[in-house]
Amino acid sequence: MTCLFHLLRKYPITIVMYIVVLYLSFFTPPKVDLGNVRFIDKWTHIVMYAGTCGVMWFEYLRQHNRITEKCKLFLLIWLAPVVFSGIVELLQEYCTGGRRSGDWLDLAANTVGVSLAAIIGLLAAKKRPK
Repeated sequence: MTCLFHLLRKYPITIVMYIVVLYLSFFTPPKVDLGNVRFIDKWTHIVMYAGTCGVMWFEYLRQHNRITEKCKLFLLIWLAPVVFSGIVELLQEYCTGGRRSGDWLDLAANTVGVSLAAIIGLLAAKKRPK
């Protein structure tokens, strides 16, 4: 329980972003005519996960002066969102009654978004004054 309170206190915007991602992952999207934009779904996944993980990096760097525990940081800010994304894709495939479908390419796009945010976050951490 203490860990949950700690996360709520240190990463409130990130938690709200993940709630939004969950909502967007399971609601029935409206029909829109974006058929002329190639891979619009994949671009949406990349932006959604890059934005969410970018906020996570911002909140992490705001709380910490420097990166000391690289393994913990990797687990929290790169691996956890990728695993979360995989679980969401599996739930979409098997628990939505056909309204949504899980897609391995969506998982790949989510991983690209998380990786982009990680690269930008690491560069931002390096450029910060000590």
